[in-house]
Amino acid sequence: MTRALLIVDVQNDFTEGGALAVTGGDAVASGVSAFLEQHAGDYDVVVASRDWHEADSDNGGHFAAEPDYIDTWPVHCVAGTDGADYDPLLVTGAITHHVRKGQGKPAYSMFEGATEGGETVAEILSAHGVLTADVVGIATDHCVRASATDAMAHGVHVRILTDLVAGVGEESSAAALAELAHAGAELVESGSVESGSVE
Repeated sequence: MTRALLIVDVQNDFTEGGALAVTGGDAVASGVSAFLEQHAGDYDVVVASRDWHEADSDNGGHFAAEPDYIDTWPVHCVAGTDGADYDPLLVTGAITHHVRKGQGKPAYSMFEGATEGGETVAEILSAHGVLTADVVGIATDHCVRASATDAMAHGVHVRILTDLVAGVGEESSAAALAELAHAGAELVESGSVESGSVE
């Protein structure tokens, strides 16, 4: 059974010191790197997404001078800036596909983005016959939630590695995980994933 690892938005602007820093972001970056060191060979594809917003627009109302932190946000992850780069604690060598999203419009799910070659995440998963996916990254209550939801809608069985995600709010993150579990996602810790195990 073909498995994918989906790494959502582990970027400088979402980790400690960034424009939209999430507590625990750096720990997610280093934790995903340690996980990949042990498990990269268990995955046929490793897809990583990044917000990649335009500098000279509000990106379809995504940026706001007075953000509500629900639908509107401060300026973050502007294309080509340090804030849009992967967190340096994320070792990217095992990533097979790099996806950019939010180019001129709001985008939370990595399924709304594409590689530089124009390939969408849905196309990548279909091309490789992916039936199961593990999801990690930032933020639990926004882009992780949206990406995992879209993966399930694509017919993929999803596991959220709960110690390798970090959210904006504690309550909203717990609610997002509960919602995903109700929709059929498995919630597991990365330590329970056995090397070479494809369920």
